[in-house]
Amino acid sequence: MVLLHVLFEHAVGYALLALKEVEEISLLQPQVEESVLNLGKFHNIVRLVAFCPFASSQVALENANAVSEGVVHEDLRLLLETHLPSKKKKVLLGVGDPKIGAAIQEELGYNCQTGGVIAEILRGVRLHFHNLVKGLTDLSACKAQLGLGHSYSRAKVKFNVNRVDNMIIQSISLLDQLDKDINTFSMRVREWYGYHFPELVKIINDNATYCRLAQFIGNRRELNEEKLEKLEELTMDGAKAKAILDASRSSMGMDISAIDLINIESFSSRVVSLSEYRQSLHTYLRSKMSQVAPSLSALIGEAVGARLIAHAGSLTNLAKYPASTVQILGAEKALFRALKTRGNTPKYGLIFHSTFIGRAAAKNKGRISRYLANKCSIASRIDCFSEVPTSVFGEKLREQVEERLSFYETGEIPRKNLDVMKEAMVQETSEKPKKKKKQKPQEVPQENGMEDPSIPFSKPKKKKSFSKEELMSSDLEETAGSTSLPKRKKSSPKEETVNDPEEAGHRSGSKKKRKFSKEEPVSSGPEEAAGKSSSKKKKKFHKASQED
Repeated sequence: MVLLHVLFEHAVGYALLALKEVEEISLLQPQVEESVLNLGKFHNIVRLVAFCPFASSQVALENANAVSEGVVHEDLRLLLETHLPSKKKKVLLGVGDPKIGAAIQEELGYNCQTGGVIAEILRGVRLHFHNLVKGLTDLSACKAQLGLGHSYSRAKVKFNVNRVDNMIIQSISLLDQLDKDINTFSMRVREWYGYHFPELVKIINDNATYCRLAQFIGNRRELNEEKLEKLEELTMDGAKAKAILDASRSSMGMDISAIDLINIESFSSRVVSLSEYRQSLHTYLRSKMSQVAPSLSALIGEAVGARLIAHAGSLTNLAKYPASTVQILGAEKALFRALKTRGNTPKYGLIFHSTFIGRAAAKNKGRISRYLANKCSIASRIDCFSEVPTSVFGEKLREQVEERLSFYETGEIPRKNLDVMKEAMVQETSEKPKKKKKQKPQEVPQENGMEDPSIPFSKPKKKKSFSKEELMSSDLEETAGSTSLPKRKKSSPKEETVNDPEEAGHRSGSKKKRKFSKEEPVSSGPEEAAGKSSSKKKKKFHKASQED
């Protein structure tokens, strides 16, 4: 008969419970479900087999993370292997989470079950857990749950300070809100100050500049040629400053009191401060995007890239999106309206604000938006999953989009993606510091001692000394009629040092081997090279003897 056990995870430890011999059909009856609320009746169904408390809060947090990720912790493994029967086929383990159930079944081999009867039993165990475990009170169990919940949530919220996209989302949202507010407030200043000086609206178009001029001019009757230099500094144009001075002398505006001017100046100063803060916030957003998503910002710009991240929720979510989703991100209403009315779906969403789509022709806007969304998807994945942030890939992807634009206009064939990515990889590796390559030849002889086959200066000296002595010894051995040349060359102590450059001999080309064989009998150390050199010496010796 199959024995049903239930695993219960609590903030204080693991509990393993066994069900008494009760049919599953009877457990699903409403009377039995109501009896779960009664402790006396619940004891007749369930008994506690084992309880494994956590040693500390840190251990509890580790086990909670393991359970949430579907990983079998060592404490859980020890509990199950110790207290469950050895015959695994006769055991059925009830688990609340399907992930941990699948992990237990895969690693330990126990059949696991979730839902149905198990959910009702776990509901009763959760209700009466402090009564099932001796020495555990309801208050201490609640405190353990609260502490573990706080630490678990704190661990989930932890992030890398240098690469956090939450600040980008807040910055771009605040930037958009500031743009709306500055525009609204500037229009209010234009209307308010326009009663006194209406000609200024036609001369100055920029909102921030208009607010600065309203704050500086005040009463137009007090404006004279002494303030012309300051006007030129504010407008950055001498013609406009002269036009403002001329318009103030022949203005049709109404007179205004000093109190009204004070209110207008104070309000315009607030608008000027908001515009200055908007510029500083844009600088902060640019620096943050260069840290978090350098490739995406290099490809499509900081503002559009930040809007894509904000709309997706995070950089990780944006990296998970396919290119087709990135293309229409921000145009969801138009998409669902088109699907409902069976009309044309939108070609682009937030990426319309990039310069590429505006530069493309009307017939190529859909093509370039699809191509740009593809490159944005690649750039976001590179930024999300790369350990070291770099803008090399973003610049190369931008070059590809530029080439595709020129292809649509002139027909010039762009480069292949494989070639461009290879160039990006080479450029990324070349940007790394080259100090390591210079240090290697200096450090190797200190570590390896006297000899190093990679140093070319020690080889010619050895070649000269070995070639003379070996030629002399070979001449003497030929006169004596000896035939054991390779064995004697092995036993010579001077040639043992030549065996070290075997690795260098394999790396060197065929030309170098030919030169070494002419200069010295043993170039790379093996016996075959020695045999070849000795045969050549024999031929030379026979020719010399015939001439004599």
